[in-house]
Amino acid sequence: MRTRRKAVVAVLAAALLTMPLAACGGDDKAAGEGFTVGLLLPSRAVPRWEHADRPLIQAQVKKLCPGCRTEYANAENDVTRQRQQMISMITKGARVLILDAADTRALRSSIQEADRAGVPVIAYDRLAEGPITGYVGFDGLQVGRLQGEALLKALGKKAGSARVVMMNGDPTSPNAESYRKGALDVLTGEVRIARSYDTPDWSTQNAHTNMSAAIAALGPDRIDGVLAANDNIAAGVVAALKSAGVTKLPPVTGQDADLDAVRRVVKGEQYMTVYKPFAKEAAAVAAMAIAVGRGEDPRDSATTTVDSPTTKGIPSVLLQPRPVRARDIERTLIKGGLYTTGQICTRELLTACARAGLTR
Repeated sequence: MRTRRKAVVAVLAAALLTMPLAACGGDDKAAGEGFTVGLLLPSRAVPRWEHADRPLIQAQVKKLCPGCRTEYANAENDVTRQRQQMISMITKGARVLILDAADTRALRSSIQEADRAGVPVIAYDRLAEGPITGYVGFDGLQVGRLQGEALLKALGKKAGSARVVMMNGDPTSPNAESYRKGALDVLTGEVRIARSYDTPDWSTQNAHTNMSAAIAALGPDRIDGVLAANDNIAAGVVAALKSAGVTKLPPVTGQDADLDAVRRVVKGEQYMTVYKPFAKEAAAVAAMAIAVGRGEDPRDSATTTVDSPTTKGIPSVLLQPRPVRARDIERTLIKGGLYTTGQICTRELLTACARAGLTR
């Protein structure tokens, strides 16, 4: 480990010697020049990263700084790979990094190394530990509350005796803990949490395995609701319930408004999802990254501050999530420009779409 660390520091030191002085920002000439923004996303397992966040951030960077370029890398849920990607971007002269950490704790040392190299890191969607310069994301507690409130509404008068399975997110993600806490703020004392599982990598397969275990322990007809932390997890939950022969599915929550999940909501297989307006998140992080890259104060781009386990008063932008049930799809997702009716309403869903008020 000590040898590896020395090698990493040596690479970063070499990068510093080869960086142009303008890369440090702070002079008028640098403010008018283009530069490289590093964009590091955590995985391809969750569809939003490649389908929404990546193109939206790249487009916003180009819009705000026509001379700037985005260097992109996906960690594929591999912390070691993401460390190497960060080093590579710094070595190539990236002036600022936008980081959605594959593991917010494990990347702390890499963020410290970037800081020593004079390259600011903007945490995106997940609040990374270490000396980050700014943070853009959503209120994770509110996401969990929205899911919990929706589940209680779906259960109605039966909530007091209801058995609920909690399918939490990846335990390495601080967001997963926020979602869980927000949901428990609403559900504790209102329902019985019969089983609770973490879902490594937010994986549909892991969710399917855990849900199958819950069904085996409780019985296929003795689960009244499922608090699924995101749509990937919800997909595994629904598949496991169907495999167990459950024909009347209990209410299942979700998050991210993935297209497949929206279709499940239309069909009645998933009760709701939580939409986080990715375009606003992308615009906010691009604006902060460009400002910081030009040597400006990140507090000028922030609307609030947050504390991480290692850093206090981080300049931040926290956006508000929105609950989406079938009746909300048109006004929230279609009018919001996320999807068209044609994308959602496949031939097999035309009848269900008509019931939901979605017509081409």
